[in-house]
Amino acid sequence: MEPTAYLKLSREWNHRDESPQTYQSRSAFQLCFGEILYNGNAVERSVYPHAAYRRPNLTMNGQEMSTRHDAKVFCIGRNKTGTTSLGAVLKKAGFLLGNQAAGESLIYDWGAGRFDRIVDLCKSAQAFQDIPFSLPKTFEVLDASFPGSRFILSVRKNADEWYGSVIRFHTKIVGKGRVPTPEDLKNFGYRHRGWIWNNMKLVYGIDENTLYDERIYKQHYDQHNEQVIEHFRQRPDDLLVVNLSDEQAECRLGTFLGLSNFEGLLPHLNRTR
Repeated sequence: MEPTAYLKLSREWNHRDESPQTYQSRSAFQLCFGEILYNGNAVERSVYPHAAYRRPNLTMNGQEMSTRHDAKVFCIGRNKTGTTSLGAVLKKAGFLLGNQAAGESLIYDWGAGRFDRIVDLCKSAQAFQDIPFSLPKTFEVLDASFPGSRFILSVRKNADEWYGSVIRFHTKIVGKGRVPTPEDLKNFGYRHRGWIWNNMKLVYGIDENTLYDERIYKQHYDQHNEQVIEHFRQRPDDLLVVNLSDEQAECRLGTFLGLSNFEGLLPHLNRTR
């Protein structure tokens, strides 16, 4: 039996003191992998087939990496529609899940309309969720870059329900016992200090006066869903639109991904109703 390689991250992932400029200067390889070692030596990590998919082989030799460029699974629903739960169920089902911290670090690339490092990151695994994959335009680039991939648009019952979940989640994680202010977000240390504030500005185009403006946020949510559905209108087999609270969600996910024995895999993480 081949030895089990383990992932040694080159840095801790809680970049509270790292600036956006430092983040942008690091390659997608450095952000995602660090080193894969076995007994102190770089090795090849092979992962065996699961269901209809085969995880890629990763070969580490200094700073070089090679992977199979198979079709991917992209979770492209907006945050607070069950993206964390989708990531967890894909991992349980045997998919190699992309590093979320590495993806979130590329929010500044997305904001500048630069997708090359985002595409490069997608060569590291099979399935991806959350930022930047949940943001507008990303799905269009990935659809062109990885033909034959599957896209999952997770949704809420309506924009009102989604907006309420966003507000409750931010209130919970910032921990002030109230809706966060611009200063709260600028000082909050997720990924690095001010990351959430910068994210709000880039994604929603808000400022100090329009943070959590209900009209802006709901319009963004609806437009994103409409754009995704329109993009795949002529290829309905490549897109699954699913509300994870629906009773048939697990069955529909399993059918869409070609997986058997899917029942019971769907968790409900980061739940803030």
